[in-house]
Amino acid sequence: MEKLIRITTIPSSLKAFCAGLLKELSNDYKVVAVSSPGLELGEVGIAEGVWTIGVPMERHISLLKDVRSLFRMIRVFRRLKPDMIHSMTPKAGLISMIAGWWTGVPVRIHTFTGLVWPTSTGLKRWVLKMTDRITCACATHVIPEGEGVKSDLISGHITKKPLRVLGYGNVRGIDLNYYDRTPAVMAAADEIRETGIFTFVFVGRIVRDKGINELVEAFVRLNEKYPNARLLLVGRYEDSLDSISAAARAEIEKNDRIEAVGPQSDVRPYYAAADCFVFPSYREGFPNTVIEAGAMGLPSIVTDINGSREIIKDGVNGLIIPSKDTAALYEAMEKMLTDDALRSELASQARGLIASRYEQGFVRQCLKDFYREVLK
Repeated sequence: MEKLIRITTIPSSLKAFCAGLLKELSNDYKVVAVSSPGLELGEVGIAEGVWTIGVPMERHISLLKDVRSLFRMIRVFRRLKPDMIHSMTPKAGLISMIAGWWTGVPVRIHTFTGLVWPTSTGLKRWVLKMTDRITCACATHVIPEGEGVKSDLISGHITKKPLRVLGYGNVRGIDLNYYDRTPAVMAAADEIRETGIFTFVFVGRIVRDKGINELVEAFVRLNEKYPNARLLLVGRYEDSLDSISAAARAEIEKNDRIEAVGPQSDVRPYYAAADCFVFPSYREGFPNTVIEAGAMGLPSIVTDINGSREIIKDGVNGLIIPSKDTAALYEAMEKMLTDDALRSELASQARGLIASRYEQGFVRQCLKDFYREVLK
């Protein structure tokens, strides 16, 4: 049985991208999961029934620590002698692809779930592009999560290697039996919903890059005209990485029509309690929350960025607006709130479109087929 190592920088990424997948792959491969050590990595091992190995990796550039991580990864690959390694997330990709090339791993795959450099400038942009070029140079196969990421890799001259989007894009797929309006989910949603109130919901990290500053500004303006509007923010703040503006944070804390409920273990009731999903992000690879919202039957407002514009068809299952455009966001939110016929039509198309492209079994089969192809 061939040996496969899946690598991410932090264990939460293994949970997010590979929940249930590693166990499924264990039917065909000896699967090992590598990520930064800690309790979460142990939880992955138990949940998936796979061997885990901790290799400390920093999410941000830390030259000395990165070199140490590289040599630890080299030792892991020399000891295990894998037939195939597959990395996701930037730092894990850089370290494991170099280590895999160094130790002669036959099949070295990296998946780009998103790119940071397109929205960066100056020296930071140059460094980020260079690290992606090194990752691609050391990989034998490069998978962009969607057509938008593929286009950026080509236009940014990151690699000349063939780029393969699997299926319709998206690396995780969605369990449509889980993301459904079951009686239990609807009962929980009833505790969140407010009668006679139109609810917008955002699910994701509460950070600048997700467009939270623009969302708060647009909602405050909308709420002045339509007092029956409400905004739910589901997710955690990351002030040390990408904090929102002080004005936006103060508005969230003082405005009783904006509710920041923090991260939730089950986001389905929040989707089910809402009338519209809004996701004004600056950059994405392939946003899973847009897929989740669609599976829950919500129409969406998204920005014209990678991933989002592949999931949402403007005027079919949602509305697409320019990124970083508060006025356009306000207009789209007002249209969703006031045009019942449009919103109902968009909502009626939401789940079916997601089911036709991103059902989890289909997405996983695309990956399995790819593995068998490259291991021939």
